[in-house]
Amino acid sequence: MVRRCLFVLFTLFLALGTLPATAAPTGGYAGTVELSNCSGAVVRTPDSRGGDHALVLTNGHCDEAGMPAPGVVVLNRPTNRTMHLLREDGSELTTLRSTKLVYATMTDTDVALYQLDSTYDQLTALGGQALTLAAAPAKEGTRISVISGFFQRTWTCSIERVLYSLREGDWTWKNSIRYTPECKTIHGTSGSPVVDTATGEVVGVNNTGNDEGYSCTVDNPCEVDEQGTVTVLEGRSYGQQTALLVPCLVNSEIALDRPGCALPRPAALTRRSPAPGA
Repeated sequence: MVRRCLFVLFTLFLALGTLPATAAPTGGYAGTVELSNCSGAVVRTPDSRGGDHALVLTNGHCDEAGMPAPGVVVLNRPTNRTMHLLREDGSELTTLRSTKLVYATMTDTDVALYQLDSTYDQLTALGGQALTLAAAPAKEGTRISVISGFFQRTWTCSIERVLYSLREGDWTWKNSIRYTPECKTIHGTSGSPVVDTATGEVVGVNNTGNDEGYSCTVDNPCEVDEQGTVTVLEGRSYGQQTALLVPCLVNSEIALDRPGCALPRPAALTRRSPAPGA
């Protein structure tokens, strides 16, 4: 998790010097984003309109204000964060600027959505594109690419398993994706979109991996099943599903009271009933 971000330059140099052969650049970076400490992607829902303000997907632990504590949900916090949108070949197309952090949490999932001052139409006019969020949950066996805007590198593998829960430090995530061993992601790949290679849709967001074989500690997540059995797989990497975002977004705004929206809510909202027909 934390070590999937790039907080220490020395760690970056070590990571660059130990990339596996499967992580060679392959192109296909249109829509991906380089943040100061993480990767990301411009995303849209199947119902997004060209005039909607564009959204950038990354991890909750990539929030520039710091990692949200367990139980914390960030909603519509004003931000002025710059990030770089990439072309197909991985070169920089333009600088993006956020206006607010629409949603961020590390509870049940590890996700953040930034709203930009640019619309989807404006990015298209510049030659950019947005990746579409899949509305259906990810399935085991799906061929995927984990595409890092930070490194302009791509890992290709399959979804090996959808987990009951994944625990790391004080955080627990539900229905996490475990990759097959070929996708051994590195520091700085946090927030990379996990793309279904058959459809081109985003089915997840890369967020962590077990670095040293420890159990349930920071940078060493463990798998926990329904019976509470803990499994540790050193060297394996994981992502969080993104289909749960789709029912909660309307015109690039978060709508946690919409029917079908299962994202964690701030404590103040959990005491309210969903709005009928919202």
